[in-house]
Amino acid sequence: MRRSLAALSALCLVVAGCTSTAPEPASPAGSTVPGPAPAFKLVAFDSCEELLRSLRGAAADAVGPWGFAAMGGMWRGGGVADSRAAMQGDTNMLSKGAAPVAGQEYSGTNNHEAGVEEPDLVKTDGKRIVTLAHGSLKVVDVATRAVSGSLALGTVDDASGKSAVNVTELLLAGDRALVLGYDYKSDLDGVPGVAGAQMTLVDLAGAPKVVGRFTIEGGLLDARQVGGTARVVVASRPQVAFPDVSKFDSDEARIAANRSAVNAAPVDAWLPRWTATDAAGKRTEGRVDCGAVSRPATYSATAMLTVLTFDLTGAALGGGDPVSVVADGDTVYANGPSLYIANDQRWRVMSFRRTASPPAPVTQVFRFDISGAGKPRFVASGEVPGWLLNQYSMSEWDGHLRIATTNSLDNTTSSAVYVLRLNGGRLTQVGKVDGLGKGERIYSVRFIGTAGYVVTFRQTDPLYTLDLRDPSAPKVVGELKIPGYSAYLHPAGDGRLLGLGQDASAQGRVQGLQVSLFDVRDPAHPSRVAQHQRKGGGSEAEYDPHAFLFWQPLGLLAVPVWNDRQPSVLVLKVSETAITEAGAITHPGRYTMIRRSLIVGGTLWTLSEQGLKATDAATLAEQAWITL
Repeated sequence: MRRSLAALSALCLVVAGCTSTAPEPASPAGSTVPGPAPAFKLVAFDSCEELLRSLRGAAADAVGPWGFAAMGGMWRGGGVADSRAAMQGDTNMLSKGAAPVAGQEYSGTNNHEAGVEEPDLVKTDGKRIVTLAHGSLKVVDVATRAVSGSLALGTVDDASGKSAVNVTELLLAGDRALVLGYDYKSDLDGVPGVAGAQMTLVDLAGAPKVVGRFTIEGGLLDARQVGGTARVVVASRPQVAFPDVSKFDSDEARIAANRSAVNAAPVDAWLPRWTATDAAGKRTEGRVDCGAVSRPATYSATAMLTVLTFDLTGAALGGGDPVSVVADGDTVYANGPSLYIANDQRWRVMSFRRTASPPAPVTQVFRFDISGAGKPRFVASGEVPGWLLNQYSMSEWDGHLRIATTNSLDNTTSSAVYVLRLNGGRLTQVGKVDGLGKGERIYSVRFIGTAGYVVTFRQTDPLYTLDLRDPSAPKVVGELKIPGYSAYLHPAGDGRLLGLGQDASAQGRVQGLQVSLFDVRDPAHPSRVAQHQRKGGGSEAEYDPHAFLFWQPLGLLAVPVWNDRQPSVLVLKVSETAITEAGAITHPGRYTMIRRSLIVGGTLWTLSEQGLKATDAATLAEQAWITL
């Protein structure tokens, strides 16, 4: 996904895990992108002794003079950097949006896949709007347009009185909300600055109240919800007590001292610790069990991914049924029955840029079966060359995973789409199409059924249309070159595609916000039939499609924009052949950034840190203002 530099820097603190050393096979004749490395299979450990022996050996090989490497810096142990929280208030990680559910009179979250909820700043069930503001959960009644409930979550009382909790996103299931956040004091060990990912279950049947809380060592990576079951993905780092190596005169001595620390670390240093508290205050504690950990054939033991499962309809959160893999991850995608975690290890390539032979970019993918309500099950893992843009770069269809990556080798950049299929415990390649956008990188991807759309950019915006009907022979069938690029692609129905991004000059210099309407009914001849530009402007929706609202029943498109004027929500009307500006919505305050837009009935709701505004979706007349 395309991230801001600040967001990418924060994310880089999390990565430093599984590595693969399998040699790359030779590329087929005429291929511009190397074929994927041989797929690797996850293996479970038979005992805690075997687990510890393997973890120590891999970590000792990976440790450097200043600890564990992370994007050119070194990780000294003691927790996981909070990548997602660092991106709140800046630019969030990009994600896909699903079309509205038929017959539904409210828009909900712009999710990647229909039926798979993603955490966001605000949720609605058509009767109430639930959001987070200034460390509190707020419930707004849609009918009365008033706050009907409020619950402070930013501070958790304990014996020390020093616990600080940052709430960032939430999921909604009936009368329950699962609030995701971070306990920066960490009620796990009381050490300031150690981040613990925290999940808080709130009952909304009456006045909002906490009915359960779960905290685990590590940082939140992402979450998905199907029905009343939520899957939360946490990334953690080993808690190794490294010595003060500044007194040593050489890197060899520093590495030797750090290896001694690794070899003395207990197995608990790698296994994330958790606590769970119910509505009565009863507290239980535990760690990820040795038997719940799997590993690839080759890995560095410097990171661990844990998938937690919570029944949002239960009396409390329980222990989360953790399942872990000794690996890294930075992108989560789910389609309902399957959940994928990908790690493109971009930090490795960037760390070795100055060496004679930097490692080839490789994306590792782990697949979990989440078709049931219980604990997820490891199914398979695999690798493809290159790195991902975001979760839109992955799509499972008819048992096949389509994955788009950009590869950069020998100062040559191009992109490809690979098709992988489950084969035992491996995801193996059955087809690919490569050579997309030579000298460019991917800016957006959208898979819709058996069709694929890929946008690359350097000076112009080639929109490639792909035929994916035959998994063994995916192919490019059309190409459209226009100035600028689309950072997000959204289905608009009847063979139309909306693109949101930036206009650009002939030299590739961005000029401002651009919304494009593409006709892709004939994949061999895609065309742009309409566009709308805002000079010098930009939108959060370029980076986080949760900020993108397209309500097809009204042909209404709403996106937050900023430029040299007051920040606002730009409201456009989209037909089959035209895009017209309907108006703009602002909130009180010269610099108030509007983050989200929702449709409930005939009302367009817009959300900022200041409050919620209700606007008539047809006339844009203001109906109500609710301070949060």
